[in-house]
Amino acid sequence: MKPTITIEYCPKCNWMLRAAYMAQEILSTFTDDVTAVSLKPSETSGKYSISVGELELFDRKKEGRFPEIKELKQLIRDQVNPEKSLGHSDKK
Repeated sequence: MKPTITIEYCPKCNWMLRAAYMAQEILSTFTDDVTAVSLKPSETSGKYSISVGELELFDRKKEGRFPEIKELKQLIRDQVNPEKSLGHSDKK
């Protein structure tokens, strides 16, 4: 079964557009590998995290920054389809 990616973001911080952009990038790259990308407004102030199913891949507070798209795609790929080539976004 294909996983759902969840992007939980703080609406008070105006991070919905960033979350929507990342969702678009994920969906265009992983069309055949995921069921959906869910945007979830957080009740926790300052929250921005990305999960595959129950597995949290990235948390802004823990990392002290937002993920780069290239990095995010690599993290997701490693979970949903490790054999998938990301082309120019792949690790060198």
